[in-house]
Amino acid sequence: MTTTTSTARSRARGRRTAVEGHRGKVVLPGDAGWDEARRAWNLYVDQRPAAVFFPESADDVAAAVRHARDAGLRVAVQGTGHAAAPLGDLSATCLIRTTHLRDVRIDATARRARVEAGAVWDDVVQPATKAGLTALHGSSPDVGVVGYSLGGGIGWLGRLYGLAANSITAIELVTPDGEHLRADPSTDADLFWGLRGGGGNFGVVTAVELELFGLEQVYAGWLMWDWERAQDVLGRWAEWTRTAPETITSIARILRLPPLDFIPEPIRGRDLVVVEAAYAGSEEQGVELLRPLRALRPEMDTFAAAPAEALARLHQDPEGPTAGIGNGALVDDLTPGTIDAFLAVAGPGSGSPLVSVELRQLGGALGRAAPDGGALSHVEAGFASYAVGIPTDADVARAVDNHVELVNGALALWSSGRAYANFAEKPVDPRSLFPAEAYDRLRALKRRVDPAGLLHASQQIPAASDVA
Repeated sequence: MTTTTSTARSRARGRRTAVEGHRGKVVLPGDAGWDEARRAWNLYVDQRPAAVFFPESADDVAAAVRHARDAGLRVAVQGTGHAAAPLGDLSATCLIRTTHLRDVRIDATARRARVEAGAVWDDVVQPATKAGLTALHGSSPDVGVVGYSLGGGIGWLGRLYGLAANSITAIELVTPDGEHLRADPSTDADLFWGLRGGGGNFGVVTAVELELFGLEQVYAGWLMWDWERAQDVLGRWAEWTRTAPETITSIARILRLPPLDFIPEPIRGRDLVVVEAAYAGSEEQGVELLRPLRALRPEMDTFAAAPAEALARLHQDPEGPTAGIGNGALVDDLTPGTIDAFLAVAGPGSGSPLVSVELRQLGGALGRAAPDGGALSHVEAGFASYAVGIPTDADVARAVDNHVELVNGALALWSSGRAYANFAEKPVDPRSLFPAEAYDRLRALKRRVDPAGLLHASQQIPAASDVA
């Protein structure tokens, strides 16, 4: 796209009426409501696109894609804006916000859900629960279903059922040519493969169909200790994960909680080491599984039998727009040396300004190639890390950003150099996101469906003719 930014914005403004001939709404710089329209879920990210479009239907999306292309703009898609930071400069991009596409339909007999692109996980979990089913949702109820699933999707049931991307059975999308189509195992199977893991590189997804699972009850909760116990707790947890069955998924994290009123009094203003876990089995079996961790005598223990829907809020991620600076990494193994390095930058005496630094247990079905999986069918790592802080002012923002990278650097010795898109809050080398063969296939697919690079994705895959 060689059109200058000012010219692109002028053309976008001139085409407002044509796009709004459909039911969608165009918001341009200077319009009333502009700041709200461009706002991402992550309030730290200052998005400034050339235009923001709110479609009401798939036809609206197709019209927006065609008119953005004609105006010399690229196209980015956003449901909630949780992963807004890697998008970077949007000044020559039309941002399509799928906020109004929230329809969710549950087919209990087929164990399927059709989910429009603006739906969040709470929109799916609640009606699925009424049918005695659950989905492979993430750790936050207000994360967008489509973005999460197209990027892979590591959730509480991942070690048992695998990545959320592999639970997608069909995808409805608008291509860069403005064509609305459906991709599934029998209709453009190559595109269907690439979308599952390739994110927003191949089209504007308007809806997905997902497999649901027959799980109604879990045993889940938190174990908490003062962070001075972190060395013992993380060492025991790492040893415990080596033999834990695939029916249980766990997270260990360092929490430095601010003294804010909405935080429960027993942990308000505390520095803690926490182990969270979800077990897809009985309470009796869960109690036995956790015995080695409980032997360390946690200060607080919230584990209990709970309906499966409770997993959507188990991690206690903030709900609603929040400012944050974070980034993640993949870790192959947790050795005593790994734990020492981790605690040196995140534990007592580290000077860490981060609110949360976590290690998520992978393996199980997450680590096995799914026979009919997508471009990212599994994750070749033992653990995923994610570090985040709250940028309350410019000085704190710099300190948080520096310390997030310090955490990643400390863990790099135990990493193969691979990355996971949903935890990458900065652009990464796209070759690090996929196995080499899959990456080459994705580049060929990009050349076929989007050779001009119309689509502006969070983690951009170059076409086969471009420089990798």
